[in-house]
Amino acid sequence: MHLLALFLQQNTIDPEQAQKIALAVMGILPIILLIIIAILMVPCWFICKKAGFSPWLSCLCLIPSFGLLILLYVLAFADWKVGPPTQATLPPYPYPPAPPRA
Repeated sequence: MHLLALFLQQNTIDPEQAQKIALAVMGILPIILLIIIAILMVPCWFICKKAGFSPWLSCLCLIPSFGLLILLYVLAFADWKVGPPTQATLPPYPYPPAPPRA
């Protein structure tokens, strides 16, 4: 960052400094992209898995600009293969029969 500040303050472009800045950006950019991919794919992976879809559907997030939108539409308008969990209910209590009326 210090080199970038010096680079922006100078009127002339020093090729050595420009090369150092380009190498630094090329080294940091893949790490930043992997972090962004993880931030997008991990929640989508779990959402797809809990919705009953293949978790690999979350790879749509890798398509720039439209992938996440397509995934949201698939999740929003498709029939989910899972339902709410059913609660265990007790059978109805057997009441004793009413006495006969006279």
